[in-house]
Amino acid sequence: LYSSAESYQPVLPCVNKYLQYRWDKNCYEMHRSKLEEERVSRIKRENHMLLDKMSHIMHTGGGVDCRNDYVKKSLGSEKRQLELLRITKDNQCLLQRLSTCRPRYSVQVWHEQWLDNLQLMETIGRYPRLYKAQTKSEHKATSSEDED
Repeated sequence: LYSSAESYQPVLPCVNKYLQYRWDKNCYEMHRSKLEEERVSRIKRENHMLLDKMSHIMHTGGGVDCRNDYVKKSLGSEKRQLELLRITKDNQCLLQRLSTCRPRYSVQVWHEQWLDNLQLMETIGRYPRLYKAQTKSEHKATSSEDED
């Protein structure tokens, strides 16, 4: 006991090392006892909470409640819904307009213009077109005339 006091080096200068050692040791022991009391009180509090939870489970039957009834809320949800409704109405109006209008272009007129352009290219060209290309265009021209 006394040997540890002889090797003790105080942090602050003091008159008597032994008394300073006893003082510091006493403060340390008080600190340790305070920490131990806090630990014991924390354990008692946690045990009490567990006991309350267990008694509640015993009284209620212990069913597991894992449902999440939280509804996610957004600040701008109403505005977004109104905008979506407006866009949907605009799209429906546009679809109605597109479905009621008649086409302005005729596929048959396009085909006739294409045949006229082919004939014009043949008359303008310096050299005659290849035999295969001529037979295909003649075959298409004759088949379209047969259909009319």
